[in-house]
Amino acid sequence: MSRPDTSDRRHLPGLATLLLGTVLLFAACAQNAPTASPSTASSATPPASVAPSVAPSAGSSAAPSAPAPTPSSSAVGALDAVYDTVERQVVAIRGLKPSRPVERQFITSAEAKAMLTKQFDDETPAAYLAGSERLYKALGLIPAGSSLRDLTVNLLGGAVAAFYNDEQGKLYVITDQAVPGPTERFYFAHEFDHALQDQNSTIFKDQHAVYDQGDRLLARQAIYEGDATLLMTQWAAANLSQAELLQILSSSADPEAQAVLDRTPAILRDTLTWPYTTGLGYVQAAQSAGGWPAVNAFFTAMPESTEQILHPEKYASHEAPVQVTMPPDLATKLGSGWTVQMQDTFGEYQLGVWLRESGVKASVATAAAAGWGGDRLAVAKGPNGAWAVVLRTTWDSVSEASDFLDAAQIAVNHLPGPARISAPGGKDVTIMIASDDHALLALDLVFGATGV
Repeated sequence: MSRPDTSDRRHLPGLATLLLGTVLLFAACAQNAPTASPSTASSATPPASVAPSVAPSAGSSAAPSAPAPTPSSSAVGALDAVYDTVERQVVAIRGLKPSRPVERQFITSAEAKAMLTKQFDDETPAAYLAGSERLYKALGLIPAGSSLRDLTVNLLGGAVAAFYNDEQGKLYVITDQAVPGPTERFYFAHEFDHALQDQNSTIFKDQHAVYDQGDRLLARQAIYEGDATLLMTQWAAANLSQAELLQILSSSADPEAQAVLDRTPAILRDTLTWPYTTGLGYVQAAQSAGGWPAVNAFFTAMPESTEQILHPEKYASHEAPVQVTMPPDLATKLGSGWTVQMQDTFGEYQLGVWLRESGVKASVATAAAAGWGGDRLAVAKGPNGAWAVVLRTTWDSVSEASDFLDAAQIAVNHLPGPARISAPGGKDVTIMIASDDHALLALDLVFGATGV
């Protein structure tokens, strides 16, 4: 899943709302003294990078109350001139040159939401979405009666400012305002950087149709979103006035957009924002030490796990995840009528979220997940509505496996249905959750002390 969050992990972040304006603008102000007026600088989930940047939604001070019609040809010319300038400024800052012009299309916010919703529905395999929903419900991470698809699509409620479609090599720009303000240009800079990433690397192409390496894809997302987020803060600091920076700060505090995040379960909300926040810090550290060439180097040797993002020394030392597998005949082992809906990796970051959201103190949850060595999860569907979820984990040491076991036991005790943990000793811990005792027994026969 490109993250066991909803669908393709390449996607969800793509559908993520970039509601980090205040943090980002403070970062921008800290990096450079903004010029008094816009200056001309000198010198790629989704589709893989459909990571729409979000402007204030309708009802905020910086957004109109109703979508504007698609602009006329003369208006398009004026809009193109504004965004052409932003593109030149981004190229000058980022140091990546486009190999071809990036096609640009102006649409309304209503059209953008419809396009992104359709894309989500068209490109998210039904079995994957159903398996992901079952996983999150089994772990107690989303309400039992909720729809993962609806929770995800609701994140499109904010007014999208721009998004890049890597499969088309095309940048969609929302034109609900006749003249692009600082917020629109701010987020456009972010999305144009994705186009430069796409033209200068294979990052987005490499993850097309990958649904079973969620942790790895989330780590990669931290790189390309951290890159684009850092770029747009530097662009803002160099090209916006103090008044324009304050305007973005004001618009980023939109209560409607915040309300969407507040009612979104933590596993979706936190995984949504993590690539922009933690990714920003990770990329900024590299860029501060070695400039943009140090960031470019990530695109030829991407991190393999969220562990490598959370612990940069593990990326530096090339500590790869331990490969954990599921029996190839798992469905047969579970019994007649069983099928495996999905397999994926969960990773250190999402394990920490699960523990924290399941009654484990935040500091303990973080420490318990930090010894992660590798994992593999599977979601299976059985006859008469039966289901089963298994998460096999391995840890860096016996003591770290024990620490995780203690925390996981607290989390499992919070689950409403049948569940148990198999930890016969050593560095392996397996969590089993099922619809009923019979299905749990079927899991236990495969993964318990006498199983694999």
